Amino acid sequence: MPARKEILEVAGREVAVSNPDKIFFPELGLTKIDLVRYYLAVAEGALRGVDGRPMALKRFVNGADGEFFFQKRAPSSRPDWIETVELRFPSGRTAHEIVVSDAAQLTWIVNLGCIDLNPHPVRADDLDHPDEFRVDLDPVPGVGWGQILEVALATREVLEEFGLTAWPKTSGSRGVHVYARLEPRWTFPEVRRAAVALAREVERREPHLATSKWWKEERHGVFLDYNQNAKDRTVASAYSVRPTPDGRVSTPLGWDEVPNCEPDAFTIRTVPERFEREGDPWAGIDDAAGSLEPLLELAEQHEAAGFADAPWPPQYEKQANEPPRVQPSKKRGGPPTPEGIVPPPAPGKTVGPTGRRRTRMPLIEIARAATEQEALEGLERWKAKHPDVVPHLEPADVMVDSMRGRSTTWTRIRVNLRHVPEDERPAQQALEVDYDPWAGVVWPT
Repeated sequence: MPARKEILEVAGREVAVSNPDKIFFPELGLTKIDLVRYYLAVAEGALRGVDGRPMALKRFVNGADGEFFFQKRAPSSRPDWIETVELRFPSGRTAHEIVVSDAAQLTWIVNLGCIDLNPHPVRADDLDHPDEFRVDLDPVPGVGWGQILEVALATREVLEEFGLTAWPKTSGSRGVHVYARLEPRWTFPEVRRAAVALAREVERREPHLATSKWWKEERHGVFLDYNQNAKDRTVASAYSVRPTPDGRVSTPLGWDEVPNCEPDAFTIRTVPERFEREGDPWAGIDDAAGSLEPLLELAEQHEAAGFADAPWPPQYEKQANEPPRVQPSKKRGGPPTPEGIVPPPAPGKTVGPTGRRRTRMPLIEIARAATEQEALEGLERWKAKHPDVVPHLEPADVMVDSMRGRSTTWTRIRVNLRHVPEDERPAQQALEVDYDPWAGVVWPT
C-alpha cells in the first residue's frame, strides 16, 4: 500500500506532504504535518529570515530524536519551481543549493525533514558579500540564562555604538543570537574580521561575563562566536524550530522583552499564536542595513596594538596573521617523556586521543560517538568508575563537542582535570565509546 500523502495549496502551487502522520516530536505527539502547519502559520517571519538565501538542508527524516544529515546539494528530483544557486566552498568544491523565496518552496523543504532552516548570510544574487552580521552567544556549561541576556545587552550596546542596528532572537537551544543587516559591500573575511573586533570589545567591557577565546579550555562565561561569520557557516534562522524535545523555536524578540524572557516560553505550540497576536519584531530588519566601517576601524586599532587574528575553524586555510592553530593544552613544551614530547596513545589506540603534543593542561578524552546520547552514556560509565573525581569537576570541565563528519556530526567528550588534585587524576584510558567517523573513507592520493 503506498504511503499516504497530503496535498496542500500553498502560494498558488500544489505541494505534496509525504507521510504527514509521521511523528516528529514524540514527547509532544506532533507530526510532520504539524511541523508544516507551524511554518505556514509563521511563514511571513520565517521567509524574512531565509528569503533569497542559499540554504544547507539539515534533514531529520525520522523526526527530532532521530539522526540527521546535512545535504548541501539540492536533490536532483525536485519541481521546476524550486530555485537553486551554485556556491563555491573554502575547500574549492561547488554545489547547487536550494534558495527559498515563497511559502510553497518553504513547505517543500520542510517535507524533506528540515526541522530547522540553515541559510547562508548572503543573497543568491551576490554570493561574495554578506548582508547579515551574526553574533552567536554560546555559553559554557554552567552559565545561567541571566548572564547570557546580560551579554546580549552588552552586544547590542557595542553594535549600536558602532553604527549597526541590533536584532535579538533566542537560539532555540542554549544561547541567544544577535543579528545586524549590512550593506552588501564587504567580503566574508572582512565581516569575520569585524566580528572578531566586536567579540574583543564586548569581552573588554564585560571581562567576567564574556569571552572571545576560541579554545574551549580557555573560555569562561559566554563565548561570542565570531567564526559564524566565516564563509560556508550557517545558523538556524528566525522562526526555526529546533530539534529539542519541547520543540523550541529560535524566536525574534524586541529588546524590551530581552531582560525578562525565558527560552522555554517559545515553542512550536506557542509561537504561532504569539506571531498572530503581536506580529514579527523583526519586521523592519531589511530596512536597517548599516555600514561595517566603524567595526573595521576598531579591528585596525586592535591590530595596531598587537592583536593577531583569532583562530579559524580547522577546515579553513591557514591565514597570514593567524596564531598557531593548536589548542593551548597541546602546545609544544614541558619535560620529555620516555616517548619524547608525544604522549603515548590510549590502550588499544594507535594515536594518542589527547593529541600529538604533550599537554600542558590535564585533559583526557572520554568518548568519540556517532550520537551525543552514546557519548553521554560513555561519560556516565566513566564517572561511575571514578566516583572520587566527580565532585571536583565543575560544569565547564566537561567539554562536549559537536564535530563535523562527512555528512553529519559526531560527538567528542573530554574532561579537564584541572580542579582534581594531581595525585587523584585518572590516566588516559581506552575510550568508553570509540567511533571513527572516517572509517571506510578512501582518501585521494
